[in-house]
Amino acid sequence: MKNILHLVALCLFTTLAAPALAEHHQSKNTGTAASAHPDATRAGFEMLQAGGSATDAAMAMMLALTVVEPQSSGIGGGGFFLHHDAKQGWMQTIDGREMAPAAAGSTRFLGEDGKPLPFIQAMPSGKSVGVPGNMRLMEMAHKKWGKLPWEKLFEPAIRLAENGYVVSVSQASWLRRLQKIWVDFPEARALYWKDGGPAKSGSIIKNPELGALLRELQADGADAFYTGKTVAAISDVVANAPRSPATITADDFANYRAILRSPVCTSYRVYKICGMGPPSSGATTVLGILGAIERFDMGKLYAEEPERAWHVIGESMRLAYADREKYLADRDFVAVPVDGLIDKDYLASRSQMIALQRARPQMPGMETYPAGNPPGSVARTAAISSEVAGTTHFTAVDAEGNIANMTSTVEGPFGSQLIARGMVLNNELTDFTFAPEKDGAPVANRVEAGKRPLSSMSPTIVYNAEGEPILALGSAGGKRIIMHVTKTLIGVLDYGLSLEEAMALPNIYYGGSGLLIEKGSGLEALQTDISRLGHIVVTSGLPSKLAGAQKTEEGWIGAVDPRSTGQAVSELP
Repeated sequence: MKNILHLVALCLFTTLAAPALAEHHQSKNTGTAASAHPDATRAGFEMLQAGGSATDAAMAMMLALTVVEPQSSGIGGGGFFLHHDAKQGWMQTIDGREMAPAAAGSTRFLGEDGKPLPFIQAMPSGKSVGVPGNMRLMEMAHKKWGKLPWEKLFEPAIRLAENGYVVSVSQASWLRRLQKIWVDFPEARALYWKDGGPAKSGSIIKNPELGALLRELQADGADAFYTGKTVAAISDVVANAPRSPATITADDFANYRAILRSPVCTSYRVYKICGMGPPSSGATTVLGILGAIERFDMGKLYAEEPERAWHVIGESMRLAYADREKYLADRDFVAVPVDGLIDKDYLASRSQMIALQRARPQMPGMETYPAGNPPGSVARTAAISSEVAGTTHFTAVDAEGNIANMTSTVEGPFGSQLIARGMVLNNELTDFTFAPEKDGAPVANRVEAGKRPLSSMSPTIVYNAEGEPILALGSAGGKRIIMHVTKTLIGVLDYGLSLEEAMALPNIYYGGSGLLIEKGSGLEALQTDISRLGHIVVTSGLPSKLAGAQKTEEGWIGAVDPRSTGQAVSELP
């Protein structure tokens, strides 16, 4: 498997000023680490080699990604963290999602005419910045499951910030695309432009200001992020943003808490699948799609009539996303019928709407499957939210079998485009639905002070019939994350593929123009056959950054999406 690098291949990594990794001992199972960037994977595996836990490895990856993949995630953003405890045999989740400041009201993203702003106008601005959650998440995770000293976890990220890292092809591409917007953002240009233009692939970027911040956090803990000069710097940058300045205060930071939440789990065939509950829509929507296809023999269908297998997946997505848009939001503010949305009888009844022979009629820009009425739901108006295809995911499994599985984000490419103390600040507040009302009724995911915006991040752990964890995965991709994760689960659990093979399956998504299939993939050969089933089929670039790990007879093996520049490292006994 080309994306799985065992310890003997670690010489392929090229990290500036990184120490040599410990010598391989065949009798010791160090574990596995997988992420969307080789430098971050190396940081995680360095912690495992030092005797660290899966949590230590994941937090080192989160910090390293702050430096080397700032277009996607970092300490200026937030995330969701899943942890499986090998000794206790249970899973817990931490909500480190960003929070709207006290100054945020329901009309935050309305223009002077009272209509929702265009997304491109709302994103690069002070108004889009939420209170970051990743450092409080890290603090909680380390206290509960960390083994190494807090200070140790920062070492790889500090090296990368101070000594420099190599700009990837993906990062260079984003820098080119943002060139016109950055005319208004000199701090971003100062960091990521070279010789008067966007840094090219292969360039070396150093970020000493971020290195200094990381050293403060290393010495003084997460409180150094939520008090003092870091808060002052963020507040100042947001208040003086070149576009749509806003207010974010010391009290907003003081009031932020990472929250330990119960996972959302249900069965799928012989498996148990668990994910993150609200404000994530990941678990309920992934499980909703799987619940709708469970009555179909997907393995047989894929082998004999693959176009119908993809048709069923597409129709199931339409059903589940209709419920997502109507019912999902921050559960601390809105009554979300979580149990009802994954209720077996409810999903079976929804599934009956799917005809194997024909797609439900559709028109471009219209969703023709109505939301259902899951048990425990209340009357509510559906409204579509915005979510840019950004984000990152990383997974670690340690020698004891503990699993840390985290999706982290600053939302769009380079978030709000604002830089404070060398870190990119998120634009997570644009994940709220811009229009606070629809048809005279309040929208569940409207902006409210202290609220966490709806997310599609879908970190997932799968257990077999004996209750043993066998898969951990997640992805980037905005609202498409749910589908990237779901098609991978189907590939492993229904088609019998390895995790890496399932990640490589074509991506599919139901967008405003119809059923989107991945351009250049094997699905293009089925486009005519799928169209004959009544779908409006459109080829589209559907990039993804899946990462995860799978338990095999040899042990846990990491895997990454072949579309990404990520890498996985595993050391087997």
